[in-house]
Amino acid sequence: MKKVMMAVLSLTLVFGGTLTASAAEKAKTYKNCTELNKDYPGGVAKSADTKNKGGKTKKKPHVSKELYEANKKSDRDKDGIACEK
Repeated sequence: MKKVMMAVLSLTLVFGGTLTASAAEKAKTYKNCTELNKDYPGGVAKSADTKNKGGKTKKKPHVSKELYEANKKSDRDKDGIACEK
């Protein structure tokens, strides 16, 4: 009985840790650009090839498709860069 309980506990820890890691990898959704720019001062771009429609920016955006998709509501000019500065 002890061996069975140890096996179940071991599997729970192994798979539980994997599920927790996957949840941590999900992109964070920010409330507004002020919050997003605290972590990513140049904003977040969908891809490295994305060009800013608004002209030159002061800072280079962080490139992450997942993070952009989670925060695309903050991309006012729909150029593929959320909260660019």
